Amino acid sequence: MTTQPTPATPNETARGLPPEPGAISRAQQRHPRPLGGDPARNLRPLVSLTDQILNNQAAETQQLAVKKKPDWLRAKVPGGEGYRKTKQNISTNRLHTVCEEAACPNMGECWARGVATIMILGDTCTRACGFCNVKTGKPPVTDWDEPERVAESLRGLGLTFVVITSVDRDDLPDGGSKIWADTIRRVKDACPDMKLEVLVGDFKGDQGDIDRVIDAGADVVAHNLETVRRCHPAVRPSARYERTMGVLRRIKEQGAVAKTGIMVGIGERDDEVIELFDDLVRMTGDHTGPRDPRDPALGGTGRGDPCDIITIGQYLQPTRNHLPLDRWVHPDRFKQFETMGKAAGIKVVFSGPLVRSSYLADKQFDGLTLDSVT
Repeated sequence: MTTQPTPATPNETARGLPPEPGAISRAQQRHPRPLGGDPARNLRPLVSLTDQILNNQAAETQQLAVKKKPDWLRAKVPGGEGYRKTKQNISTNRLHTVCEEAACPNMGECWARGVATIMILGDTCTRACGFCNVKTGKPPVTDWDEPERVAESLRGLGLTFVVITSVDRDDLPDGGSKIWADTIRRVKDACPDMKLEVLVGDFKGDQGDIDRVIDAGADVVAHNLETVRRCHPAVRPSARYERTMGVLRRIKEQGAVAKTGIMVGIGERDDEVIELFDDLVRMTGDHTGPRDPRDPALGGTGRGDPCDIITIGQYLQPTRNHLPLDRWVHPDRFKQFETMGKAAGIKVVFSGPLVRSSYLADKQFDGLTLDSVT
């Protein structure tokens, strides 16, 4: 009769005795997950990202270890009466906010001012961008009463400026554009003295869906590029650089204020950021819609009529499952980006480590004056 070998006891393993032959393979069959707890923590700290989309400007290996934040990246801790009131209003009206879902570092400051960025169409996105902390999957339900609820929650609050954004809803035939348009119209009716900015997706490039949202009458229509052309395949795998430029150009053709935003420190090079500025001016300024008085075609001295506003902020890796941070960008470099963006012909450039698309959006809008570009 053949006898089975006796499994190694925990004490034998602890003393460093080798496990019996086949013990590891049998354990892996019973427990198919990687052994040893958090697999990311147990990886070697140095891996090569050279052949991937991020920072391939040098041959050295890249760090997956989380880098310590520099001193200039210190956000305010949430608290205070204004913060509590905003939080209660959001909870009472069953609203989703990108402030919470995306773990925005400015949430404490904005909520204390009574400002929040509302997220409609649920809290589950059908896309899986490499940088974003909003959960992804198949949205469980579509709330068709949401436009009315959002408008009523904003009525009477006395806000002067509000931003509404959404998850991508590629599961809906219209990408959610009908709910978007209804929300915009209802909010404008409920709060006629309030400025409204909307941050929308690309609706897979469907012009009818895009026009439906633009025509609803928001004061600012934003759609973010997020990163430079080369990094798009990993940062925004379900989007396209040229398609985003097309959305921004269409916003300008329809006579609305167009806005976009990018993050730096995710693997781009400085020269690629400058190239993005030039692309933005060239690819969105070539439209047949109403022209800015500064357009040389109308006798002005400006640089055409491209996308009006761009925000530039530091990428912060939300979790180990997201794209790794490549570098901390110094505040001085952000100042240089601001200068270069304006020199390229963009009217308003908000650039800084903690800048996000919706951060101080009211001040960005106020910067759209005829003397903002020389």
